Amino acid sequence: MVEEFRVSPQLSKEDSYKELIPQIEALVASETDLIANLANISAALKTAMGFLWVGFYLVKNEELVLGPFQGPIACTRIQKGKGVCGLAWKMKESIIVADVDQFPGHIACSSASKSEIVVPVTVYDEVVGVLDVDSSVLRGFDDIDRRFLERLVSALEETWVTPIALDI
Repeated sequence: MVEEFRVSPQLSKEDSYKELIPQIEALVASETDLIANLANISAALKTAMGFLWVGFYLVKNEELVLGPFQGPIACTRIQKGKGVCGLAWKMKESIIVADVDQFPGHIACSSASKSEIVVPVTVYDEVVGVLDVDSSVLRGFDDIDRRFLERLVSALEETWVTPIALDI
């Protein structure tokens, strides 16, 4: 079992992801428990990449409900189409927001959040959750983040057990 993810601090963002993502993919591939995987992904991304907040929202009863995360206290429930997470769910696509204060309808869970990326988790063409990552700096995310976080979510989707089966 992995006890620590290794990412060299002097690497570029892209090279940091190239070191980190395979380590997370290996961890996810060998674990069948959904909550354990979501918790470890959140912790690994926050620790290795220095993000303000990393976590998952899971679709339950037609709303996003807070799942495993790392960072400050978060919003508990988000409606479909509301905020960045709800819009990514509705649109079934990743969204990068350079400045959350300029995003119409942004849900401010933490005043320290300045930028955000949300990647939907899709199983059998249905969004079952979203990966939400916040940064404390403006323009904290770009296409590099989108590409690698989508790769990570794809690996997670391959191991996903439906929430109905887990009764969550």
